[in-house]
Amino acid sequence: MRVIFMGTPDFSVPVLDALVDAGHDIAAVYCQPPRPAGRGKKDRPTPVHARADALGLSVRHPSSLKSAEEQARFAGLNAEVAVVVAYGLILPQAILDAPAKGCLNIHASLLPRWRGAAPIHRAIMAGDSETGICIMQMEAGLDTGPVLLREATPIGPEETTGTLHDRLGAMGARLITRALARLDALTPSAQPEEGVTYAHKIDKAEAAIDWTRPSTEISRQIRGLAPFPGAWTTIGGDRVKLLGARVAAGEGAPGKALDDALTIACGQGAVQITRAQRAGKGAQVADTFLLGQPVPRGTVLGAP
Repeated sequence: MRVIFMGTPDFSVPVLDALVDAGHDIAAVYCQPPRPAGRGKKDRPTPVHARADALGLSVRHPSSLKSAEEQARFAGLNAEVAVVVAYGLILPQAILDAPAKGCLNIHASLLPRWRGAAPIHRAIMAGDSETGICIMQMEAGLDTGPVLLREATPIGPEETTGTLHDRLGAMGARLITRALARLDALTPSAQPEEGVTYAHKIDKAEAAIDWTRPSTEISRQIRGLAPFPGAWTTIGGDRVKLLGARVAAGEGAPGKALDDALTIACGQGAVQITRAQRAGKGAQVADTFLLGQPVPRGTVLGAP
């Protein structure tokens, strides 16, 4: 099929690769514009932009799709379908209507649960036992369109947003190629009105750990915010990101280390930290982290 691809971050790259590998004609790749990054603050292309360049594909990165000129350029590609995954811009109705078979979105949740910007983070932070991928026909509402295909996957007890992100990216790539291969035979299924939740964008204010909360909630917070923005606490007055955790046995004053292996008491129960990162350093598994910064039993995390 003649396809317009619209995506921006790492999550979208496996989908672009899968469409190319399946032999689809990529009329153009749309992504967010390059933005300043790194120490030199030089403009850096997005992951999709970089991958499209490597594949020799035509790249467009308008800052908006609201103008009649941009909408005419889009329609002029004469695409049969547009595939959209984590693009980052709202699509006006004229864009949605341009491809002959519409615009298909790859959404990383089991709709209608977790419509919106951060479905992977929110599923883990809420303690969901499963999530998945939906291939959805796009309409004007926020992730409200009918679903063509869906596939569920369990969320592991120690899974982070980072690991789940990678698994769902691969699932999305596989599911969209299956959808395109039998698009005319698929029957859209309207989303039920019950069970709607919204995955609001992550606020950095959510990253500070309150050790008086139950261990299950703190474990979900740490895993759900890993690797970005990273839940954090202080150790000896220094801010440290905690990037992996499991619920552990133990009781004590909230924030107190119960052993020398980063088992930390919570308001109820305890968590064991499995991965951490000091400021200016890379992320490390707990054993390696403790070689550079021991946290002896009795240390209180979160203290000024």
